[in-house]
Amino acid sequence: MEEQIVFGEGMVRAELPDDVQIAPPGLTTKLEPVSDIEGTIRKALKAPLGRPPLSEMVRPGFKVTIAFDDPTVPCFAPVWEPAIRLVVEELEKGGVKRSNITLVCANGLHRKFTRGELSKILGQDLVREFGYNLICHDAEDRENLTYLGRTASGYEVEINSLVTDSDLTVYINTVVWRGFNGGWKSICVGLASYRCIRWHHTPDSMSMSMEKNLMHEILNEMGALVEEKIGKERIFKIETALANPLQVHDIWAGGIFETRQAVLKVMKSQLKPRREIIQEKADIVLYGIPNWSPYAAFSVMNPLLTVLSTGLGYFGGVIEAMGKPECSVIMVSPCRDKWNHVHHPTHREIWEEILPHYRDPYEIADIFEDDFSNRPDYIYKYRFCHGFHPMHGIMTTYPLKRLRHASRVFVAGAESPKLIEHLGFEPTGTVGEAIEKARDIHGKDASIVFVRYPALMYRQ
Repeated sequence: MEEQIVFGEGMVRAELPDDVQIAPPGLTTKLEPVSDIEGTIRKALKAPLGRPPLSEMVRPGFKVTIAFDDPTVPCFAPVWEPAIRLVVEELEKGGVKRSNITLVCANGLHRKFTRGELSKILGQDLVREFGYNLICHDAEDRENLTYLGRTASGYEVEINSLVTDSDLTVYINTVVWRGFNGGWKSICVGLASYRCIRWHHTPDSMSMSMEKNLMHEILNEMGALVEEKIGKERIFKIETALANPLQVHDIWAGGIFETRQAVLKVMKSQLKPRREIIQEKADIVLYGIPNWSPYAAFSVMNPLLTVLSTGLGYFGGVIEAMGKPECSVIMVSPCRDKWNHVHHPTHREIWEEILPHYRDPYEIADIFEDDFSNRPDYIYKYRFCHGFHPMHGIMTTYPLKRLRHASRVFVAGAESPKLIEHLGFEPTGTVGEAIEKARDIHGKDASIVFVRYPALMYRQ
């Protein structure tokens, strides 16, 4: 059969054996988009879940923080500006002065974004109106972080002091992708320090699962401590379910627990667990890699992001779900040799100095965490030069854990085969050549599943 496979920013044609299983990626829904985003937000704010309306939660003299998702999220619907304006409108009804409102981009360990970049999601007028009351979170600003202690399980919680010191924090979450985003992740990742984030960002815990999600179990425990320390009704949440990356399906407002349960109910009604998508696991798992990574927003894709973070990471969840143990993986990508050393200052060092010698993410984290999390040069670039936090670069290697399930990785169509060989993977010129080599390993009757990932682009 002939198939079109996503290939960077385009598609590539490939002849596949007739017995290939075709699988959806488990990312798309049949949700209907709303025609009026502003009206949907107004409706949510008028009847919040588990909280009074915003105008009733504040009074004159209150200091309020409005936090929002950074541009790495896969939402291209115009949610940010109307949501912020309507929240401000409700706060002003309760007597809050605009001068007492701070906008903070919840970028966590992601890079800080320039005001020009933020204007692409917030609108130029909003950026201009709030001036220097619009800031990016700084996970290394010790003077403006508050340590709240340890949870019952020993997880440390340290978050932006704006959350602990404000009378109210309103968080605007613009997308929930399966079970990955939203909930307490917004606060205890987006507005947290590395001291806090390191507990739930490990090779084993990061998950998109909608059930038994270890990352969110840890985050919920952290959230309980936050509420214990600052009060249950000091955080107000807006959660968004998208019909597709360009359109909103619905929006909820209110408590963190209540809004997350509402959006997860919708996700579960639309998306099966990936392990249930196909009837029988395959010997060979095949998929294309689009020219997309959340970490390439207003930047470029580099080989580390292409093959590891997106290829094995975000899109590699199908490997365990649809592939047998010791399966072969065929990824299809041009994997271009491009780098942005300002935005990704650690990636070249990781690529050149670490990956040739270490392929085990647990070992990489164990050996290099203390160094990278304390490097003054890299910390400076994160705080003042719009670079990703140094430990975020180490985290891009975590998807290598999938090599404990897959025995071999082929990359078809790479412009520079040496980039693929650098990782210990095998480059091939075509998809057909990769299938032939994989069947040399598993047998001529080896089963194949082709996952139809869509074409995606990062924010530019």
